[in-house]
Amino acid sequence: MTARRQRSLTPPRATLDPRRWWALAVLAASLLVVVMDMTILNVALPEMAAELHLTSVSQLWVVDAYALALAGLLIPVTALGDRWGRKRLLLTGYAAFAVGSVAILWADSAAAVIAIRALLGVGGAMVMPSTLSLIRAVFTDARERTLALSVWGATAALGAAVGPVVGGALLERFSWHSAFLVNVPLMVVAIVAAAWLLRENRSARPGRIDLVGVVLSAGGMTASVYAAKQLGKHGPELATLALLVLGVAMLAAFARQALTSDRPMLDVRLFGRPVLRAGVVAALASSAAMAAVLFVGSQWLQLVEGWSPLEAGLALLPLAVGAMVASPFAPALAERTSPRLVLSGGLLVLAVGLGLLAVGPMTYAWVAVAFAVVGLGTASLGLGSALIMGAATDDQAGSAAAVEEITYELGAVLGITFLGSLVGVVYRAGLPAGADGDVRESVAGAVGGPWFAQAADAFVTGFAAVGAVGAVLAGLAAYAVWRLVPGDLSLDDVQH
Repeated sequence: MTARRQRSLTPPRATLDPRRWWALAVLAASLLVVVMDMTILNVALPEMAAELHLTSVSQLWVVDAYALALAGLLIPVTALGDRWGRKRLLLTGYAAFAVGSVAILWADSAAAVIAIRALLGVGGAMVMPSTLSLIRAVFTDARERTLALSVWGATAALGAAVGPVVGGALLERFSWHSAFLVNVPLMVVAIVAAAWLLRENRSARPGRIDLVGVVLSAGGMTASVYAAKQLGKHGPELATLALLVLGVAMLAAFARQALTSDRPMLDVRLFGRPVLRAGVVAALASSAAMAAVLFVGSQWLQLVEGWSPLEAGLALLPLAVGAMVASPFAPALAERTSPRLVLSGGLLVLAVGLGLLAVGPMTYAWVAVAFAVVGLGTASLGLGSALIMGAATDDQAGSAAAVEEITYELGAVLGITFLGSLVGVVYRAGLPAGADGDVRESVAGAVGGPWFAQAADAFVTGFAAVGAVGAVLAGLAAYAVWRLVPGDLSLDDVQH
């Protein structure tokens, strides 16, 4: 064993923040609310659409406004936090969430709801990277930081799975407004607790926030994410492909500008570090798999099996349970073995869970086991976050947090767009020649009709195809991580 591996990097006890675990509780709880908000609306949307007479286009914008605002503003808002203060930005994000959630009481049109969802997305863009940057600042010991980031990753997985449960429970007793109003007391508590527990933190050399960089980064991210969503919904139409090319070109121009700046808004030079790239691959694969399984699994439970939204939400909980069980043990296992082994092994477990969906009988008992194994595999998300955040210096913490959040967001979009689209392709290919109209559009159009049995079988085949393709992609991600992470890397090394 080398001297470097034997050396403890634990700071003296006096330098450790005695309130750091309480601070983590606040940061994790606020992240839970933000991630829940990404999925809770799916349950409330039908009742909202009926009351406000939303068109199909309006419904799409109500859903997408949150993700587009969040993705588009991640880079400039994170750079603002580096300069202005990450705690201050976090508290502002909490306030934006609370204000937007209260404002829903006066929303009486599609435009008002879309604007509120966009405001919540702005709040999310402030909260999510701030939680990562502050965790890095609060936890100065590499091992404790890895555990804290594993808890962060498990919380993200829990929020995605719990959102439909909370939404379903609220809608059984209250109106659709409750899906928004539930945020208010949680954010008020978060503001008070964060103001008391957290210390201000900012970069000593913050990046310059210039108008051209803001336009290129925000425009490029928004255009790319929106185009990816449209690809999944409507296929490769010319306008969508043109928008995707424009978004990628804007991001490329932003990256080129950042490379020529001595104080860039996002330090893209971080991608030159193999360990960070390994963390990005792991986070991308984990978030894509989780989003795809939640999206397709929810449809299978509700449309094919006929379960209510609340029942379907509860049935998806094995995903979160698997992540919650495995995440706290990942750092200890990585310390006993190596981060490379645990990270690659987690992705292989993820591949096994997805593979179970491809080969087994589509009974809930079997699928629940597959969900739990997928959840166990996504525990690598927290360790991947540790690699991303650990590859950065203190001054680069904001850039690393932005990279992590962009990866998480893009993973979710790509998982739903491409793996979700795969279900549609396999579904339509498996329908009898006589099935047309709404039946060919989706399995929802076949519910209660003469083609339902054939449509259900075709959808189940599509679900299995998602498992098979997802398993292959997760396996490739495991191989990439194995090649990128040095075999002698220890948790003590994952720190600047």
